[in-house]
Order: sequence, then C-alpha cells, then structure tokens
Amino acid sequence: MVNRSHKRAATSDAQLSRTELKTFRRSALSLAVAAALPGAALTLPAASLAQESADEPEFMEEVTVTGYRRSLQNSMALKQTSESIIEAVSAEDIGKLPDFSIAESLARLPGLTAQRLNGRGQVISVRGLSPDFTTALLNGREQVSTGDNRGVEFDQYPSDLLQSVLVYKTPDAQLIGQGLAGTADMRTVRPLAHGQQTINAGIRYEWTEQDALNAGSADDGERITLSYIDQFANDTVGVAVGFSHMSNPSQEERYNAWGYATSPNGDLVLGGAKPFVRSGELERQGVIGILEYQPSDTFSTAIDVYYSEFEETQQLSGIEIPLEWGGATLMPGETVENGLVTSGTYDNVVNVVRNDIDRRDADLTAIGWNMQFDLANDWYLETDLSHSSVDREDRLAESYAGTGNPANPNPVTDTVGFALGTSGAVFDTNINYADPNRIVLTSPRGWGGDVVPGGQLGYLNNPNIEDDLNAIRVNIGKALDGVISSMEFGVNYQTREKEKIADEFFPALANPASCLLADVDGNCLEAPIPNVTGTTDLSFLGIPGMVAYDPLALYFSPTYSLTRNPNGDVAIKSWTVEEDVALAYAQFGLDTELGGIPVTGNFGVQVVYTDQSSIAVAASGTGSGFTGVPNTGGKDYTEVLPSFNLTFDFGNENYVRFAGARTLARPRMDDMRASGTWSYNPDNEDSTDINNSPWGGDLGNPEIDPWIANAVDLSYEKYFEDGLGYFALGVFYKDLDSYIFTDTVVADFTGFPVPPGQNPALSAGLVTAPENGTGGDISGVEVAVQIEGGLFTEALDGFGAVVNASFTDSSIEPNPGDPSEPIPGLSEEIINATLYYENEFFGARVSSRYRSEFRGEVSGFGAGREFRNVDEETVVDAQLSYFFSGRLEGLSAYLQGYNLTDEPFRTITEGDPRQVIDYQSYGRWYMIGLSYTTQ
Repeated sequence: MVNRSHKRAATSDAQLSRTELKTFRRSALSLAVAAALPGAALTLPAASLAQESADEPEFMEEVTVTGYRRSLQNSMALKQTSESIIEAVSAEDIGKLPDFSIAESLARLPGLTAQRLNGRGQVISVRGLSPDFTTALLNGREQVSTGDNRGVEFDQYPSDLLQSVLVYKTPDAQLIGQGLAGTADMRTVRPLAHGQQTINAGIRYEWTEQDALNAGSADDGERITLSYIDQFANDTVGVAVGFSHMSNPSQEERYNAWGYATSPNGDLVLGGAKPFVRSGELERQGVIGILEYQPSDTFSTAIDVYYSEFEETQQLSGIEIPLEWGGATLMPGETVENGLVTSGTYDNVVNVVRNDIDRRDADLTAIGWNMQFDLANDWYLETDLSHSSVDREDRLAESYAGTGNPANPNPVTDTVGFALGTSGAVFDTNINYADPNRIVLTSPRGWGGDVVPGGQLGYLNNPNIEDDLNAIRVNIGKALDGVISSMEFGVNYQTREKEKIADEFFPALANPASCLLADVDGNCLEAPIPNVTGTTDLSFLGIPGMVAYDPLALYFSPTYSLTRNPNGDVAIKSWTVEEDVALAYAQFGLDTELGGIPVTGNFGVQVVYTDQSSIAVAASGTGSGFTGVPNTGGKDYTEVLPSFNLTFDFGNENYVRFAGARTLARPRMDDMRASGTWSYNPDNEDSTDINNSPWGGDLGNPEIDPWIANAVDLSYEKYFEDGLGYFALGVFYKDLDSYIFTDTVVADFTGFPVPPGQNPALSAGLVTAPENGTGGDISGVEVAVQIEGGLFTEALDGFGAVVNASFTDSSIEPNPGDPSEPIPGLSEEIINATLYYENEFFGARVSSRYRSEFRGEVSGFGAGREFRNVDEETVVDAQLSYFFSGRLEGLSAYLQGYNLTDEPFRTITEGDPRQVIDYQSYGRWYMIGLSYTTQ
C-alpha cells in the first residue's frame, strides 16, 4: 500500500524514467521522509521502481553515506524530487541538530533568515516577507502560535525531535495552510517507513562565555534526548516515542535608548536610556508519540501526538536614566557632531533603579489522526483530524527604587555625563547606586501618581494567550495513465479562536516593616529594601554597580499592594478573534512532453471561504473617566487560488522549474481585533464636517481583507553525479494585489455614549485603523551551491561546501507615500556559507549566516510590539564531531560553538548609525555532548 498523506516524495536517483518518477512522486510522506531518517541509507535504485499495484518487493542497491553529508544529501533528495520549488533541512541523526531551535537551521537555507530574540533564532522570514506571511505545519497540519499574532515562534519546537523541515516556496492546490511567502512543514519520523528498531540517547552540557550577570542566575545548562522506534506484529504496528529536555542559559548586556529629543540648542540629544543586564534560563520539555497500524495493503492509520512545555525566566537589572525627556538640565559644553549631541552632562537627573523579572509559561499541544483507504479501481480515500492549541501566561514584574520620592523635602539628584558610541552610550554618575543605605524602595519619578499615592513602585503586566485550532480533511484521488497522470479532490474545514487577555497592575507600598517617608494621608512613599541579594555590575555602561534584590519576593509579600490599571489603553489590549475556514481543492498531475522535453508537474485550484469575527472593548478615558463599550465586527469572503508547478527534464540531471500561484495570508490578529480607543469632543457637537467631527479614535478592523499576491517562480537546478551536490539559480516575482497598512478612515459611532445634554450632528468620525490598499511587488534572485570535494578528486573526498545567497527588492510601502520605510522582515541581501570535512571517524564544520539590515518586530513599551530598523549581522557557529567504532560503534562526541564572533543585535533610528536604540551583546555559547544510537 502507498501512504498518500503527502505527495512529497524523496529519492536521490536522477536516472528514473518519467513514469517511475511520476509514480515515486505520488508516494507518501513515509517515502518522502524515509530519505531523511537516521539509520536509513541513502539509496540509489539499481532497477526501476515497482508500480504501486505490484505485489513484488523492490530491490535496491544501497550506497551508505553517514553523518552531516548524509543530512545534506537527504535534503538534496527532497529538493530534487519535489514537484514544487522547495528548500529542505534534515537531521543528521535522531536527537542531534546543532541549533537551539529549528529556526537557526532554516535560516541557512536560500531565501530564508531568522530574527534573534535573547540571542537565539525565534521567527523566520521567507523571501523578505515578515513571519506573518509564512505558515507553519507539523506533519502537514497548520499550527497555532505562542506569539500575539500568526508568526510561529520556532523555539517552541525542539529541533532534536524533528526529522526534516520542508519549506515550500511555491504551493500546490493540495497544500493546506499555504503561506503567502512560504510554508514550513516540520516532519517527524514514521516508524513503519523507518523499518527497524532504533534507540537513541543524547546528552549535552552547555555554558555561556559570560559569567552570571545577575545574582542567582545560571550560566550553564544541559540537554537530554531519548527516542525509541520499533515495529511489531509482522511490521503492521509501528511505534515511535521521543523526549527532549533543554535547560538553556543566556547572559546579555543590553543598552536601550528612549529615543532622541531636541535639545534647547536645537540639536538632537539622547532623551533617556534604559540599559540593563539580563540573565535568562529557558526550560523546555518536549514529548512526541506516534502509533501506526497497517493491517493490510488497503488500510493504514496513524496517530501522532506532540506536546511541549516552555518556561523562560529572565532577570533584568539596570538603571533607567531620564535625560532631556526627564526634565534634566543639559549643561553648557556639550559636543555636537552634524546636529547630534554626542557627549555632554546633565544636571538634576533623577534615575530609577530597576530590578525586573519576566517569566513565560507556554504549553503547546498538537494531535493528528490520519486514515487511508485503497478503494476499487485504483481510487484512494484519506481522512485526517487534527488539533493544535497553545496556552501562554506571561508575568512581567518591574520594581523601582531610587534616591527618594518626589515628595521628599530633601530630594537627591544626580549629575550624569554621557558619551555616545557604536554600542550606545556610556555614563558617568556621582551617586553610588550599589549602596543599599542610600537606595530605597520608592517611585523616584512619581510615575502613576494619578492612580496610586506617590506614584507606582513598578508595574505588573500579566498578558495571557489562548490559541485553539481544530481541522478535518477528506480527500479522494486516483492514479491515471496519460498526460493527466493523477487527480485528487479534497475538502478541509478548520476553526480557530485566539484570545488575548491583558491584566496589569500598579504596585504601591502597603505595610513595609519600616516606613521612611509618608504623605499627609499616611500612605508610605519610601521604605528600605528588605531583601538585598548583592550588587549587579554595570561597568559596561560606565556605572560600577547597583543594588540587587528579588522583585517577585516583594510582589508576593505584604510589602506591596496592587491596584489594577483602570486606563483604557489596557482594556483595549484584550480581544478575541475567531475564524472558520472552509477549503475545497482539485489538483491534477501532469506527465507529458513538450518539444521532446519531458514535463511533469501539477495544476489545480483552491477555493477558500473565510468567516472572521472579533469581540473586544472600545475604550475611552482614564481612571474614573474610563468608559468601555463592547464592540464586535467581522466579515466573510471567498478567494479562488489557482496554482501550477512544472518541471522540465533536460537530461543529465538538469531541470528547469516554472511555477505560478495566487496566494493569500490572513491578516494579523491584532489588526483584526475589534478593540481600540475612541474620543468625543463636545465642542464639535454641531459640526457636520467629517474633518471636525466630535468623534475620533484608533481602532482595529475585524472587516479587513487578507493579503493577496500573484507569484511566479523560475529556477534552474543541476544535480552532480553520485549525489555529490547541486547548483541552483532561481528568480521570483510577487505582485501583491492587496496589502494592509494603517490609514485614516471613517468609522460609525452609533450607539456610543455621549456626555449628558449632548446631541451630536454626526455619528461618524475619522479614525486610524488597518486598511487594505494597493500592495506593490517584491522580487529576487536566489543562488545555491552544494558540493563535495570528491566530485573533483579523491584527494578532496570528505571536504565540502554549502553556499547560498539571496538578493531581494521590494516596492511595497507599509506607510503609503513614505518609500523610506521598508517592509518588515526584508533584508535585501542574505548570504550563508558552510565549510566542512568529514570521514568515518571525524567531522568538522563552520557556518556563517549574514543578513543585511531590516525592519524587525521587537518588544516595546508595555510589552507591546514595535518595529525598529535592525542593523546588519553575521552569526558564526561551528561543530567538531568524533565517531567511535568497534565496541563503541554508534557513539559520537561533539563540541559546538555558537555566535563565535559575539555578534550583537543592534537597532537604530532615522537611518543614523549613531542613533542607537538597542545594542544587545549575548556573548558566545559552547556545548559538548555525546549521542548514542543503536539499530
């Protein structure tokens, strides 16, 4: 029986006849992934493949290639035999991919790149489009996201539980959940296709170059991997189970600027800064279980379950330094270079000593049940049920301290010098911020004084996300002889609901053991720090140190009392978005000749019906003046998405691929929210001019249409003899019919409350909201070379290189009329290179990935998302491996280094490299480990 759960085949043989290749491509995920399975030799067929209906076994002559080279050849085989234009990455062994997450492995593929968060790759961009344009699948099933939107955060998926990842740059009609930029399909092992018992165990110790920057934080960790694959009952039952544990430390020195203000002299000057050191620890447990049952040649079924538990704790200690925007005084004698104050001194500075804790707990579950039936007359039927869900809870706890409260009759201020550099600013202070007798718990700036007396002593932000997706798919198909080589028809129905809940609080001093200052009402404004844990070194900023303490201990003690933030800007952060998507498709295979050139491929169409809606609150005012109005909205739409993929076989393993498709990407969740702020101006009660309406606001748009693009791809691929590499050159062009940007539009405020006695002449007003507009285009060139030294001479056997580059250009304007702002995620140049050597005992490789500057999405004020210009970066990592033989055969040892050049993450503003907003230095990571596989 042929497993047809995915028609994405894999083999390394380029000498198959067109009929054989057509048959092989119609084979299942079991064959597609078989080439990527550990312990399965890369096979070169010595005779033609048996037909699907044949009962006789296939006889194969095996040429075994192991280690990293096997991984490369497996990926190349997946690429060569796919009907679509794809990129692929395969695990070289069960339980061993050399990256923190699968995002880093994907970032080495042509046209793909990753954005780092806390030093590790988290989200990917495909062909210059942001992560929201790429859909993530697990075994062909769409996945939810732990983030606030759709872009999947790949650090949730342990790379050591995945066997391969295929990134489809051109879709076909039966690819469910296809993305506008691309579709990343993460695949796990299939035990019956694996065909043998395999037990794997791996352990890895890792550590950071930097010592622990915060007291009590970890600078080392470990990874443990266990997996078991087996077959029973005469190979009718297959079982695979896997477990992955990771404790990943990280240490970071981070500079962050508020921004750049205008000085009294008219020059740009640093408005303020929030630099700190961060110590993080990521704990992740992943479990996977797969059960297959194939009692006959006409029926098979498989259930797979994936679960991961993701816990990350970050300690952040630093001093917030308000300068121009903090009311401090710029002293005479500053240095000005081309309109920017590069050094100077501020007097009357009131700094804020901050000890913060950020925690994230996220649980991800994915379950799938697939059944396949072979029917009469070569028809087949497949059903698939799936569930994907995420439950995420964040706790972002800030705690403030300083030299005193603004109400103190004897205020203590600082004189702060600063000097700008390529890594931000270095400061010179006069106060010893490491002295616990001088620094007290208080609100040094009086922030939040309109809510709590004397001001807030920090901030507690607890956003929660729940994302739930359920789907059912049914498809039926038949293999044919002739120009139309196959046909398949299917339907897919899925429901998704994503809910974000914001819960935020102001802390104040409640019952401290000793109150140093109280107001006339008895509210305590200053208190000693009760739980000093030591001193945090801030010398990278020019500040010797600051007092350190545990902020969570304060939140869970009687010291703090909490007042829920009553302001409208918090209420609008909560929303629910729901989607029902019904999809029908038809796809036909092709097997013909054109001018004597063999042509294979497919063509088809998807019809997608979407019904979307949102429930939230539209808010106005703050504090006691807050008014919330329940708000709903939504729409439904139908899109027709044709596609085709053609492969021209010019012989001698030379292929030209031509593909075209109309694709869509559903809007970001925060664009679809029904929440927003609104205002009413009673002075305009009688106005009938929409430009002077009493109504205004900033709203989401549940009635927004998706992004739509028409795309064409053309590529040439040459595969070298004996699987020793390939060369590929491709061009692509995407014309976006529709793009989403922020615009000023008319909104209806009928039913919204008005002040007593008001009867506005207009019920509509102008608001800013996400809207659809003309998209523009994006185009690019991609080139890739994978080559082994043995292609040239036996003396170079074992040496090899993988090099690829992408050059992308776009006319898309996220803010229409402002060509200076690039689209998020677009790096115009991406270059990746890996050099390696490997023999039966030893392996070594070094990899470098470069991406030019781009506009990235980062966490901003209040944990909101902001876009900033990220500077170019080059990340280098390396690995040494040793493979034991004899009685220890199956055991391997390896040493890995990541971010070996200590590449920073750097953002700037106004295109001026001197105006640094973020400068994050992560240091180097090292890992040493053992892996043992028995088969």
